[in-house]
Amino acid sequence: MEELLAQSRIQPLEEGTIIQGKITEIRQNEVVVDIGAKSEGTIPHSEFPDVGELQVGAQIDVFLEKREDKDGNPLISFDKAEQKKNWENILAKCEEGSIVSGRVKAKVKGGLMISIGVDSFLPSSQIDIQPPKNLDQYVGQTYDFKVLKINLERKNIVVSRRELIEEQRAAKRRQLLEEVKPGDRRRGVVKNTTDYGAFIDLDGLDGLLHITDMSWGRISHPNEMVKTGEEIEVMIIEVDRDKERVSLGLKQLSSNPWDKIDEKYPVGAKVTGKVVNLVQYGAFVELEEGVEGLVHVTEMSWTKRVNKPSEILKIGQEVDAVVLGIQKAEQKISLGLRQLEENPWDMARHNYPVGARVRGKVRNLTSYGAFVELEEGIDGMVHVSDMSWTRKINHPSEMVKKGDEVDAIVLDVDPQNQRISLGMKQVSDDPWLDIEKYFKMGDVVNGRITKITSYGFFVQLSHDIDGLVHISQISEERVEKIKDQYKVNDEVQARVVKIDRDDRRIGLSIKAASYDAEQLAAEAAAYETMRGDSDLASLGDIMDELNK
Repeated sequence: MEELLAQSRIQPLEEGTIIQGKITEIRQNEVVVDIGAKSEGTIPHSEFPDVGELQVGAQIDVFLEKREDKDGNPLISFDKAEQKKNWENILAKCEEGSIVSGRVKAKVKGGLMISIGVDSFLPSSQIDIQPPKNLDQYVGQTYDFKVLKINLERKNIVVSRRELIEEQRAAKRRQLLEEVKPGDRRRGVVKNTTDYGAFIDLDGLDGLLHITDMSWGRISHPNEMVKTGEEIEVMIIEVDRDKERVSLGLKQLSSNPWDKIDEKYPVGAKVTGKVVNLVQYGAFVELEEGVEGLVHVTEMSWTKRVNKPSEILKIGQEVDAVVLGIQKAEQKISLGLRQLEENPWDMARHNYPVGARVRGKVRNLTSYGAFVELEEGIDGMVHVSDMSWTRKINHPSEMVKKGDEVDAIVLDVDPQNQRISLGMKQVSDDPWLDIEKYFKMGDVVNGRITKITSYGFFVQLSHDIDGLVHISQISEERVEKIKDQYKVNDEVQARVVKIDRDDRRIGLSIKAASYDAEQLAAEAAAYETMRGDSDLASLGDIMDELNK
């Protein structure tokens, strides 16, 4: 009887202690346990590492939180019983800095709850090197952790997975730094990109892939070649073990296209490429990846003056060109577009022989002459000195204006410098060759004032010849200011007192218009002596003054 009473004696049910219970039922979401109380308690499946290993009738230890809840059932926990049993065991085996294995139980505020026999806390910042955005992916996973802090009073343990990873990476980095050498090929993951390159994770060792080492060709940003998170193969270019730096290359995995450039693109060869950049002085044409040639603006057209390449080309356009030159060391190729067509200047001497009479439209005026279009792209230039036999032309606008049709004679052809010299005055005979036919000493002539200077004024006579009335030949009285008595376009009558064929000069005198023969001879003699007179100037002096 005493033995039966001892066997039937109910174990003490003291709250906050570990007691033994028997599994009586395994339901869909919970396990029913008999602890010898008036009713049975239940434990959720989540508290067991593996519910499949449980059996009905098996004995398990549970933690009694309350004898009765509001429904009169005992409140028990398998997990807390395990933690209570394991806490002293954990403390004996575990200390700050030690490595433990644990399972992620749940996501909590600020991090994850980790079971290492007892609950411990893993802050978000200590989960990985880069704090993850999604913590749910870790729940249920088992990892190794480093113990950061143990609080005995609060029974709190803080762990870190990040420190463990960093230590492992540091060990790998040291090992890789000893192993790698220039020329090695390695696979890595693109960690991030910047304007100047990309950082590649070589399984613990970060290397810089500079933008200049990504492609033999032209790229604007590293994102054109690599993307964050992408796994790529790279070549080790340089290793600095003291600074733990590794320089990487991507283009070095393929041969340099410039190595045999002169064989592939010989001078004179016709090539096809794509316009990739336009600059003020020309256009860059990509012949293949890493190989670009420059078409200078001067090589775009034989006849058209190209001020900027955008007048002819646009980015992305496919063009044909001719290789003009190669500078292999500088990695430069000179290309030409106009060489694809026949140079019209090669036929210039044949089409416009010296002495031929031509007709064209004035296309442009400069301070020194007029450009006359002979055909599309071929201009001839008439210098101001070749516009008139008789007049002193200071600006071509005095004779022609833009758009005028003019006749001229070909004076010279220079195909190499693409120049044709024309003369308008050569279309007619030089009146000075037979000046005596038109003017003689003593002739009384009429004309129109065309120009007034401080020394006198010019009078346009017949046959488009100008004569000069010196200030001393205006009146018997001293003339201070010519413009007080005359103005441009006034009609005047004068007498020829000097004809100089060599210098193409005619001297006129208004005051001598009414002189008799004796007076005229005296005035002519006086005109000859003007050069030595400090108060007078010769016709040549006045012409020189006008040319200043």
